[in-house]
Amino acid sequence: MSQLLLEPPWRPAVLWDQVTLTCQGLGTAGDTTWYRDGQRWWQKGGDHVTVTLSGTYTCDRPGSGHSPPVTVSHDWLVLQVPVRELLEGDMVTLRCRGWRNRTVTSVSYREREKLREPHGGTELSLSPLQLHHSGSYSCKVLVGSWVLHESAPVTMTVHARLELQVSARELLEGDTVTLRCLRWQNNPVTGVRFYHGDEEVGRPLNGAELSLSPLQQNHSGHYSCGGRVDSGVSPWAQSAPVTVTVHVPVANATITPGALAHQVCAGDPVTLHCSVQVGSAPVTFTWLHNGQEVARGPLLELRDIDVGHSGTYQCVATNQLGQDGHRVFRALSPELELEVTPGSPWVTVAVNVGRTLLFLLLLLAVIGGCHWWHRQGPPQRRGQCWTPTPLPPSGPGLSTGPPRVSPSPAPPRDPQVTNVELSGPCEGQRDPRDCDDVL
Repeated sequence: MSQLLLEPPWRPAVLWDQVTLTCQGLGTAGDTTWYRDGQRWWQKGGDHVTVTLSGTYTCDRPGSGHSPPVTVSHDWLVLQVPVRELLEGDMVTLRCRGWRNRTVTSVSYREREKLREPHGGTELSLSPLQLHHSGSYSCKVLVGSWVLHESAPVTMTVHARLELQVSARELLEGDTVTLRCLRWQNNPVTGVRFYHGDEEVGRPLNGAELSLSPLQQNHSGHYSCGGRVDSGVSPWAQSAPVTVTVHVPVANATITPGALAHQVCAGDPVTLHCSVQVGSAPVTFTWLHNGQEVARGPLLELRDIDVGHSGTYQCVATNQLGQDGHRVFRALSPELELEVTPGSPWVTVAVNVGRTLLFLLLLLAVIGGCHWWHRQGPPQRRGQCWTPTPLPPSGPGLSTGPPRVSPSPAPPRDPQVTNVELSGPCEGQRDPRDCDDVL
């Protein structure tokens, strides 16, 4: 890539500073092509130009490609920062400038909605630079007593002197990870050390690399590296922390209750619980009944079960691991044989015995009632049956009229009773004793 150098070395450049641009790259200087605001501005020109117009400039050297853009401003108020790369631990000065260096007063700087007041003048110094100083800045000035101007925002990036690179940040138990401690723009660094949290985990055998293998779950955490750099500002530097996570695939799924066979009765509630011995979250659970999915979640609740719930039950535990969750792991529990009986045998026996006892009690009650009724019925007295009048012999000349009424003494006047001989059940009995019961 072609590089575009700026003189004076402040960005954005301002037109009244007599800005010079120099294009560096492969090929000869005469093959440089210049662009302004995206349009070809000067072709086959020299490798440097003096800017007289505001705008955004790039250059192209054959075989190097286009350079990063450089802006030349003609605004009334401009906030400028140095062109150089800003490293952690350095000092930087920001300056707020009016058009053609006009005097500005009451300067304030805005950093991510935070206001900073310079200690007199129009410049703001930040030292030592930290990574959190990266962001967007602008400045405000008061013109006269009431006119307020604000510059266009400028983005400032602070780079770490040392950077820790890892081969992967999402790893699995048993994997290998390589830690590399690099200096800005790959400049040399010596005396490298690696840290897990606040504890030193080792020094590289050669160069600035360290491998950890096999990884365990306790290797998860924050890692950083430190070393000596060739700088008078900060001879010892330490990188920003990097988070490494070691995941564990699911294993040893089990169902509670854990018996391989479980017998229940129809109508009983049954709750099964699935769990895993190891496995990084999140873990999902799926229930299978005779090989078919029936529910999801760690609990399977069966209410008012019947014979149709009989069969084998299993749970499948799953977790998706890796940087994008593309590695899927599953654990299948042992089968649980669930047998549902139509009813409890103890309940059946109790019901049958109860019915038999009830029948016997009813039978005894009927027998006792009959016996009591016979004992408490009307008294049976002998001679109460009416003795039938003997039938006259049959023969010629004999009368066969209706029964005769036997004369009896005149009864009392009140009440009047007439005795009548009626044909009854005793009629035709030779022995009156043969008639003991009269209905």
